[in-house]
Amino acid sequence: MPLSLRRLVPVILSGLLLSVACLRAQNTGRPASGFQPAFTILFRTDDPKIAMRPAGISGVPYNVPSWQVYPSRAAKTVAKRDITQGGDGFDERILDGAMRNRAFNLFDAADRTELTGTDSGGTFSFPDTNPNVRLAAVLDTTTGAFPTLTITATRKRDGYLSIGYTGAPACAEADAEEGWQPLIWTERRFPMLPYLTTAHMCPLPGAFVRHGGTLYGVVADPSELPFQPLPTFDNSRFGVALRTAEKTLSPMLFFPMLGGAGSHGKAGETLTFKLRLVALPGTDVTAAFEKIARELYDFRDRRHNALGTLNAALTNIIDYGMSKYSYWNAPLRGCGYSTDVPGAVKNVSSLNPLELAFVTGRPELFNDRARPILEYLFSREKFLFSLDPKQKIQSPSRALLGPCAPVSEFAALHDISHGNTNVFIETARKLYPRDRVINLDDVSRGPTWWNALALYRSTGEKHWLELARKGADAYITRRVDKPATTFKDPDGQGTFFWTGYVPRWLDLLMLHEATGEKRYLDAAHRGARLNALYIWMCPLIPDTDIRVNIGGKAPVYWYLGRRGFPAIPIPEETAPAWRLSEQGLNPESSGTATGHRAIFMAHHAPWMLRLAALTGDTFLHDIARSAVIGRYRGFPGYHINTARTTVYEKADYALRPHEKMSYNSIHYNHVWPMASMVLDYLVSDVITRSRDAIHFPDQYIEGYAYLQSRFYGHRPGKMYDINGLNLWIPDNLVTAGSDELNHIAAHNSGGVALAFTNQSFAPVSSKVLLNPSCFSTLPANTKVRLYRENKYIGTITCNPREGIPVDVAASGISAIYIEGAKPAIGWTPGRDLAKPVTTGVQKLAPGDARAATFSFGDRSTWLYAYLREDDSKWNNAKLTITTGGTTTTLTDDSFPFEFSKDLAPADGYDPQLKLTAEPK
Repeated sequence: MPLSLRRLVPVILSGLLLSVACLRAQNTGRPASGFQPAFTILFRTDDPKIAMRPAGISGVPYNVPSWQVYPSRAAKTVAKRDITQGGDGFDERILDGAMRNRAFNLFDAADRTELTGTDSGGTFSFPDTNPNVRLAAVLDTTTGAFPTLTITATRKRDGYLSIGYTGAPACAEADAEEGWQPLIWTERRFPMLPYLTTAHMCPLPGAFVRHGGTLYGVVADPSELPFQPLPTFDNSRFGVALRTAEKTLSPMLFFPMLGGAGSHGKAGETLTFKLRLVALPGTDVTAAFEKIARELYDFRDRRHNALGTLNAALTNIIDYGMSKYSYWNAPLRGCGYSTDVPGAVKNVSSLNPLELAFVTGRPELFNDRARPILEYLFSREKFLFSLDPKQKIQSPSRALLGPCAPVSEFAALHDISHGNTNVFIETARKLYPRDRVINLDDVSRGPTWWNALALYRSTGEKHWLELARKGADAYITRRVDKPATTFKDPDGQGTFFWTGYVPRWLDLLMLHEATGEKRYLDAAHRGARLNALYIWMCPLIPDTDIRVNIGGKAPVYWYLGRRGFPAIPIPEETAPAWRLSEQGLNPESSGTATGHRAIFMAHHAPWMLRLAALTGDTFLHDIARSAVIGRYRGFPGYHINTARTTVYEKADYALRPHEKMSYNSIHYNHVWPMASMVLDYLVSDVITRSRDAIHFPDQYIEGYAYLQSRFYGHRPGKMYDINGLNLWIPDNLVTAGSDELNHIAAHNSGGVALAFTNQSFAPVSSKVLLNPSCFSTLPANTKVRLYRENKYIGTITCNPREGIPVDVAASGISAIYIEGAKPAIGWTPGRDLAKPVTTGVQKLAPGDARAATFSFGDRSTWLYAYLREDDSKWNNAKLTITTGGTTTTLTDDSFPFEFSKDLAPADGYDPQLKLTAEPK
């Protein structure tokens, strides 16, 4: 009888199924589950030379194991990558590796035989007929919801061996309701071949398929995926698969991975392996993922501020961004990007440094970062700019044919500027109907429901909201209510970053906030639950300390080691395992997951906090905290990789030359989005813990890839019964008696308010000291209102200079309001203009030049002009600006030819311009 039929035979008829106790242990009260003691043995005497290679899925960059085989078994040769797939994260050993005579179908990688056992009360015996291995297995139904199957294998021959548990119930693809095989096969996207997913690429080390109303799965026991060493391809001892040799779907686990760690051995050697069997009636993949993560891999909310406050980390990240080590290229107005593309610069959004300037009052954030980045995004054709016309890696542009920012950027700028600049909304409306290529070679669509939502959030114009609702309703029907069956999604964000593999849950959440309608919240919740499938839940975190930095050096990331970067000196130390864990983070993308294991750019965290508060979903809440809390004191670089270390935790980790940054990737355009994410987390934490009794209006920072955050500081908010509060979080505002207290602050004409969130699981009683240098007035004796767990508890009279008592419950929130205190604001955009700048983008001659006036207030208004042609046409350019009877001439002798000049209210905001340029 074929294996596919044997799998489907009922327990009583076949006599081959696992004990009914298996299901009783799960308290299901249902008929027998259908698991069988069935195994597939793969064996070969020669080295299969296992290696990761591109899977060859159209439009999807993803790497899978492959094996060297005879030509008759080889899969079709996959074409090599094009040169745009280059830079940090792209593993040339994989992408440029040999493709000839390699099998991607794991069942074609070796000689294959089947073994099926008989049950004697949970002990399974197998005929001793297989020439390569002798098997025995025992089922333990006392190990909780997921019975443990322990397999013992004795080798009969020298060679490469892999044993696959292939006894889980199978179904035809048409009968499958959904499946999951890490990383990319989710919903009803099923692998077209029996691809293997290696242990180190499994957020949970298993695979699931749901059919007939029951979810079936196999998962490696936590003991089979140790915390140390950090999981990598080289130490992956097993893999999981979903597509069977008979082309049905069934969760399978293969150990050791053929050709991988532990696969080769000699006759007489014994292997053991434990796996768990999953049968969950009425459960979908996301619910099973959470249940296994919590009950088997002990995922929970366990992190706290062991390294210091998140406020201190935010200050250190900002300081790093303004340091020489952040590789800001002032002449090109961009963040250095030579790590990926030699000689290039890249910007993400002007909104990141702009909001940080608003809330911290640091003028250099506006003058030296936000302003030039805005100019860059207004003029450049793409996020990535290179002076080298021959550069092809990641498809940069040399053209000033912008703007390259998304519609939402200019819509947000219109609101943030309080309508002072007509160019912002004019540009947003102009870009809305247009599709553009502004990052890599991906098309950024213009006339979409999410862009309509951005325009509504900025303008309040109802027709934009109706467009957004109409488009979102159709989108939910098409993409959320029905599981995806292919990787093609015309409304998606591309199949590279995980945001492109799931519904647009951030946009749906913002639409819910705009309308209050539950269907948008439900759709956002579904998208976030699917997003959670890409987040690390394993390995299980041991309750022990780990010794790291062995030999007084940090691990070296292979990509940088091959380029000669030396190890970073750092003392050996021990740290609790939870602090070093990747749980809560995700790999970068489908194309770079093998190297960029767990990225610190956890922009999902603040959004999941918000969704958790709205839905009561504690899983999303715990993911959010796991992603951010207790991870770093400053900018930590991009990701955890290679081996566990504490080097990225240090406040000064990134304060070194690029060629000495060898532990992980540094992408300098990430610094400002990272700071925005931390700020977003601080504010979202307060908003959600206060149940929205503390609230600050926000705008949307879209950026690209994962880098979506909320923008704060442009409009006043509230804390409980105190209104008109302007968010204000200067450096070193607070010294508390406990590092467990994060805070935000705000001010109005009557005083200063602060809210404190306790990141620990024990109550904190602290005396909060305020930095007098942050205040223009700090009364020695004043009234302080106290709020605890969202209740007003009274007013005390005290001297804030001597400390204010603050008591915060475990994982709780408290707030104070200091009457009469006035902040010393370092920078503000000034008052709104008496008469907004209504002029649009001007065209200048000679050539094809542009000019525009931007304003956020009477102290932040300026003129920006640029030539759209390059140095193939012009040698230099001069711009003469006449305002209020004063004439200024600016000269630019090198491409790109551009000019920036402050405008004062007395000069007027409609200057006379004259451009001259010297032809080539």
